[in-house]
Amino acid sequence: MTNVTPFHIAIPVHNLAECRTFYRDILNCEEGRSSDHWVDFNLFGHQLVIHYKPKSKTEELHHNPVDGHDVPVPHYGVVLPWEVFESFSKELKAKNVKFVIEPYIRFKGQVGEQATMFFLDPAGNALEFKAFKDIGQLFAK
Repeated sequence: MTNVTPFHIAIPVHNLAECRTFYRDILNCEEGRSSDHWVDFNLFGHQLVIHYKPKSKTEELHHNPVDGHDVPVPHYGVVLPWEVFESFSKELKAKNVKFVIEPYIRFKGQVGEQATMFFLDPAGNALEFKAFKDIGQLFAK
């Protein structure tokens, strides 16, 4: 990997105020520009935009089995440094975030060993944050 640049992702939310509070106060994302229909956030150096979209028919998340867990699909998130992952997961637990998959070590002792956790935002968007002790394992086969 060379010169990792920030990604931009825009996601739909049916309650802009509730999600704005979640990303700002629970995930500690710095708020950027906004309007009545969207809000920019700094998500660990990446640009996340929540866009208002009226709530439609409830659609269940799809899940795929990975390492004995049902991983929600789709999902998004950030690969964090190990120490940041550890402190971030403790902060989320202290804020009583309900995890879809509690923080744990996936693929322990195997290629691609990583810490991971999954949870939902108030609009039902699935987030995954992960970390590698050896970032060189990020794309290892």
